[in-house]
Amino acid sequence: MSAATVRQMSTVVLLAAQDASSSILLERRLRDNGFEIAGPGARADVVIAGDGPELERFCAEAPVIVLGAAGDELDDRVLAFRRGCDDYVARPFDPEELVERIRAVVRRSRRPARRVLEAGQLLIDEGARVARLRGVALKLSGKEFRLLTALAADPERVFTKNELLRDVWGWPASMPTRTLDSHASRLRRKLRALDPATPYIDNEWGVGYRLVGPHPDALMR
Repeated sequence: MSAATVRQMSTVVLLAAQDASSSILLERRLRDNGFEIAGPGARADVVIAGDGPELERFCAEAPVIVLGAAGDELDDRVLAFRRGCDDYVARPFDPEELVERIRAVVRRSRRPARRVLEAGQLLIDEGARVARLRGVALKLSGKEFRLLTALAADPERVFTKNELLRDVWGWPASMPTRTLDSHASRLRRKLRALDPATPYIDNEWGVGYRLVGPHPDALMR
């Protein structure tokens, strides 16, 4: 198993109440800057909206940047903020400025960035607290999830028992316990139930545990 890939989930932007021609150009610019564009009904991290009747609904679901009309008045901007928007950009606007305003709104928003670990066929979304093996969600206890996340952060590295007890349980290294071993055993069974040919949780006797990929013999099958 190669080293885990750690990636941040892309910022998802919903373009609402935009005319077709400007939406195409804006969508292209946002994609070029690493944003994802939300489809109908999808969750968004930021909404780009006009100052229309649906503004309050958008504001209740995500941070909103209003694209105001050309020649708007101060009262229009003040009213939009009172209705709940997080920023207001009047037309005509510079696309690069809008990109930076989106980034600023995301930094200020309450939602933390979601870290996702990928190790072979294993994917762990820490923010959502979901681990999937070969696309199937694993039913894990809190400590099992934290143990798996710790091991997946550096696959094939042997983590000592003292490290895992300290980082996962917050216990002193000198505390005698079989808790780690029992959790590792249960976690191994759950992983192998979905992939019997792969060892996954390997016990290095006298040292600790590591996350491993398919056994070489399994690759020949």
